[in-house]
Amino acid sequence: MKHSESPRQPAQYRRPPEKVQGRRSGLGMDVVENIFFGVVMVLIFVFAVVILRSAGSAWSLIGYSLVFWALMAYLALPRLHRTLTSIYVPSYFIGRTVTPDGLLGDPVNLAVNGSAEQIHTAMKAAGWTLADPVTLGSSWGIVKSSVTRKSYPEAPVSPLLLFGRIQEFAYQQEVDGNAAQRHHIRFWRCPEGWPLPGGGHRVQWLAAGTYDRAVGLSLFTLQVTHKIDADIDVERDYVVDSVLHAVPEAEVAVIEDFSTGYHSRNGGGDAVRTDGDLPVLQLEAVPVTQSVPAASDTAGAASAHPSSAEDVLKDVARRPFSIVAAWALMLVSALAFVADLFLHPTDITGEMDLDGLPEGSTTVVTTLAMGVVVVMLLAILFLAWRTFQGSQRSRLILIAMVTLSQVVQMAAFFQGGRPSAGALLSSSLDLLTVYALTSLSARAWTRGGAERARGEGAS
Repeated sequence: MKHSESPRQPAQYRRPPEKVQGRRSGLGMDVVENIFFGVVMVLIFVFAVVILRSAGSAWSLIGYSLVFWALMAYLALPRLHRTLTSIYVPSYFIGRTVTPDGLLGDPVNLAVNGSAEQIHTAMKAAGWTLADPVTLGSSWGIVKSSVTRKSYPEAPVSPLLLFGRIQEFAYQQEVDGNAAQRHHIRFWRCPEGWPLPGGGHRVQWLAAGTYDRAVGLSLFTLQVTHKIDADIDVERDYVVDSVLHAVPEAEVAVIEDFSTGYHSRNGGGDAVRTDGDLPVLQLEAVPVTQSVPAASDTAGAASAHPSSAEDVLKDVARRPFSIVAAWALMLVSALAFVADLFLHPTDITGEMDLDGLPEGSTTVVTTLAMGVVVVMLLAILFLAWRTFQGSQRSRLILIAMVTLSQVVQMAAFFQGGRPSAGALLSSSLDLLTVYALTSLSARAWTRGGAERARGEGAS
């Protein structure tokens, strides 16, 4: 093709092309959600300062300092990281997992081809134990095991995210019967037809294997967590060698220089280093002897009219922990408020000037004030119940009400003297409630409320 010798002139626009002319929209739900998310984070930081200022004696200083650490490590700092990492951590695949707080987690260092049943067969044949899911009971079990140095072969593995999902399952091996030290590896199923970046290779599973060497504090959140050994390639090769030794049908190929060799840190602040190679375990020829472990039935929908306590528990358990926790905290807070209301009814009218009222009117005013408070309390409980059922609008109204009350409460804490233990407890319950309601899991649950309602109506 013959090209013109005349120089090409750049295109000139009298106005920007239509496709880049942005249209301003109103205040979207995402913006409202993010505002609440940030406000609650600030309130947690403020409340942590209030707690620290409330200490009196040396012993109370120790106690309040522990509460301050818990607030910072498990509420304030994780939310701060979630806020910041949503801005600067990429959402696409970069060969790293992500913690629930948004921090870069363990590197992906193994791939697998084969079915879930073949992975279970190979791993169990190689002497690996399937880890328990993370529940309140299993979390307490690993704490006891780490402190008492007792064996817990099925100890749970903390969740990490890849492709926006936590691992489907994880395997581990204890060292010397001590849950504080263990080999472990997490597995994620790849999206259908998804190619690995670079060479375009396709695999069915990706995995991240690391070795827990001790229990310590996270460098980024100060939470109690496992500390991993830096040389993750040793653990990667150990997993591969254990499977190849125990399963004759298994084979391995290696994608060399899948990622550039690097030194970095994982979500707990532990140093990691790797040569960048990605072994691919080929398990398609492995005869299946292990079925996929049955998933908990709590993920399924319970009947519309539970007929037993078991059905009720299933209906509760299929909801995110944040939603269940928020409902429970609201219920506890309401019961405490009602008890205090009937024990000290005059507290409601304490700020009112009732001296000029006729005789007997004080009782009427107190009763009316109690009635208004009870109606408001019932409205809050109704909103909490609708949120529990999956209503996004009810959740946002509830968040706004509790957040506003907490802003007023925090201002009172700083203007007044040292707050009472009851006031601190009440404020902490409300903060925990709104913290749970603004979590990502609660947001996802209520956004899907309409779809679930339509599905239940059609069934």
